[in-house]
Amino acid sequence: MLLSSLVLGIDLGTSGLRIAIINTKKQILYTSSLPYSTGLEIWEDWIYCLKKLIQEVPKDLKEKLVSCSIAGTSGTLLACRNNGVPMGKALPYFLSCLEYKNEINNLFFKDCAGSSISGSVGRALRLLSEHGNEIILRHQADWISGWLLNNWEYGEEGNNIRMGWEVENNSWPEKFENLNWLKCLPKIISSGQIMGNICNKKASELNLPKNLKIIAGTTDSNAGVLATFPKKNDGITILGSTIVIKKFVQRPLIGKGISNHKVLGDWLSGGASNAGGAILLDFFNLEYIKELSKQINPYKSTGIDLIPLSKKGERFPIDDPNLQPKLGPRPVSDSLYLHALLEGLAKIEARGWQKLHELGADLPRQIITIGGGAKNITWKKIREKEIGIPIKICNRPPAAGVASIALQALS
Repeated sequence: MLLSSLVLGIDLGTSGLRIAIINTKKQILYTSSLPYSTGLEIWEDWIYCLKKLIQEVPKDLKEKLVSCSIAGTSGTLLACRNNGVPMGKALPYFLSCLEYKNEINNLFFKDCAGSSISGSVGRALRLLSEHGNEIILRHQADWISGWLLNNWEYGEEGNNIRMGWEVENNSWPEKFENLNWLKCLPKIISSGQIMGNICNKKASELNLPKNLKIIAGTTDSNAGVLATFPKKNDGITILGSTIVIKKFVQRPLIGKGISNHKVLGDWLSGGASNAGGAILLDFFNLEYIKELSKQINPYKSTGIDLIPLSKKGERFPIDDPNLQPKLGPRPVSDSLYLHALLEGLAKIEARGWQKLHELGADLPRQIITIGGGAKNITWKKIREKEIGIPIKICNRPPAAGVASIALQALS
């Protein structure tokens, strides 16, 4: 690869899409983002945002692109025809299909991300009940990779862990062999593997090089981790619509709601809460959050005990699809209420780190934080008080992290 070569990272998050272009030294040369106009479930929105962002990239940067890698929300699932045409809306990662609880329990011998009620198997069973099993099931990043290739045969391993893929065994669980819908699942390949060249039609439509290589990416939270350049003793928290915590470990951790990924040759374990920044936007806009945050004394406790979930159900640090939000009593003071919400979120994160420790991970020496919530210094101080570990802020977007996979695959 020439020193002047550039790579593209595409990151599909809960609320929108971001792209980043980096050079061989992993320096960000260009980044841009666009929120979904209708929501995560609408696949047409993914395509609209992708087309718009790529069309706006300066021509001189596009011409130097040699590869592209995609990250998506882990667990957002789409039913398609064999030619990739979607059958309807995607089922988002936060949708738990409780009606399939018994079937899910019967498919797994051990606790894993796939065995959780918030895993993808319940969503797969619902889509199969709606459309029959003459379909293919693809997670968000795999479907977008397929759209660029015009080939939906493959799925990246990390994006299929919540469907039950066992990275340590490089196989589907034993009981999957008897499933009449096993053929609906993708052929699994490793993150960083070359999937093929972009198809001519998409290259022309997006004004991208015809020899642009599409590289198997990862999940949006793993992309966030890669963007931080972490050391082995670091923990990583992604404060987006949800709270995701991750840490490199010597061996996979086993527990409900825990996912174990192989990233850059090392095991990366962690979990994702359904709680996060989204709850703050249910009550306040961003400008008001900034203003109210200045009025908060982060070293004091509010004495208000909240469970700041936007809707019923939690997946980590506890796996409880029936857990109810607790959003009251709401004080008269908006700044006090924001303080209580931030405190509640910090307590969930603290319990998450404790849970990983109980399962065998060392507690991190420092926590690197990325995502929209990382910019809030008041929240950082509240988190440090609740967790008792120093926190460092990183401003690199996850799209730059997934771009680095595209870089490594060609070195």
